[in-house]
Formats: sequence, C-alpha cells, structure tokens
Amino acid sequence: MKKIMIIGANGGTARILINRLLDETTDELVLFLRQAQRLSQYQDNPRVTLVDGNVLDTEALRLAMQDVDLVYSNVGGTDLGQQTQSILTAMHEAKQTRLIFISALGAHHEVPGKFGEWNEQAIAAYLPGFRESAKLLAGSDIVYTELRPAWLTNQTEVAYETTDVSEPFKGTEVSRASVADYAFKLIKHPELAARHSVGLNKPNTDGDKPSWM
Repeated sequence: MKKIMIIGANGGTARILINRLLDETTDELVLFLRQAQRLSQYQDNPRVTLVDGNVLDTEALRLAMQDVDLVYSNVGGTDLGQQTQSILTAMHEAKQTRLIFISALGAHHEVPGKFGEWNEQAIAAYLPGFRESAKLLAGSDIVYTELRPAWLTNQTEVAYETTDVSEPFKGTEVSRASVADYAFKLIKHPELAARHSVGLNKPNTDGDKPSWM
C-alpha cells in the first residue's frame, strides 16, 4: 500500500485516476485542490484525505505531502511555471523525490509539421508555462516523469502509444483515460520513466489538427 498525493485533484484526468486507484489498489490518497467540497463524494472514504489549498501556497503543499510516497500533479494555467516551482520547493522541503507531472505536447518544441504550427497558435498562451516547467523539472533533483499528452478527449477507451522527448510527437489526440492509465502504471512501478519526458497519443490520429476541430 502506498500513499499518493494528487495535486489539482478535480481535473478530468485526475478524477479518472482517483477512481482507478480506489477501485484497483489499496493505496491511500491525499487529494489537494481548491474548493475541496467539489470532491465531497470522497469525504467519508477512510482511504482519502481531502485538502483545500492553493498550489502557490508552498507551505500548505509541504504539510500535505509529509508522509506520501509519490506526488502526481494535474495543475495547469498560464502561471504553470510558478505552480511548478512551488511544487518542487515543497517536495524538496518535505524530502519527497517522486513526481508524475502532467504537461502538454509542444513543451519541448517537439510537434512537427502543420499540426505543430497549429498547436503553437492554439495554445500560445499556455506554452510558455509548459516550457518553463520543463526547464524547472530538468534542473531539479526530483525524480520526475513529465507526461505530454496530445489534445485530450473524454472517450472511455484506453488506446495510446508513447514517444520519447527526442522523437517527433505523433498523432493529434488521446483520451484522458489513456493518460490516467499510463500514470496508473507509473504509480504501480515508480522506477519506470524516471527523469524522462514521455509523449502520449492515440495511434493513427495524425493530421493537421484534432479530428473535431
């Protein structure tokens, strides 16, 4: 049994991961989010601790992660770099070492062709934060795995392939269930993809933009 901290626990991928961990493991969960009442369905679960907090409050993060085995971050926003620094500082102070970090495609200028050009415009406001976070992770002493999913869908399917950060990104989309599945594998086997950045996409979804655009 492990104790897993999930930061940004109300995110779509995080909620899928929470349910899988509760259904398929005996792990205990620390769910950190703004407005913890949004996950009130877990308040009576003896394996769940709900923490109402802001990720920029480094001390609150540090206190919440005191005795966990692994930290999973599902935060986002244009200030992602600041949030990432807060997480890394809290982990350092709490002597935590293992982090699964959800980023996005384009964080390493790795998306080729017309889709890459379109993606640069479509998420232009957010890419600086993803790229700053990537540099912070690489420069830290944390054992991180950075996940760079393609454009996310709510399909229930688990269908994905991975690419290394040194390879061109493949595909245009991937389901949140697939991203949660890969994160679930990393939680079960935390030695995998240590200090690596991993792209995630559904096979055979290449194109100039996601299919619904």
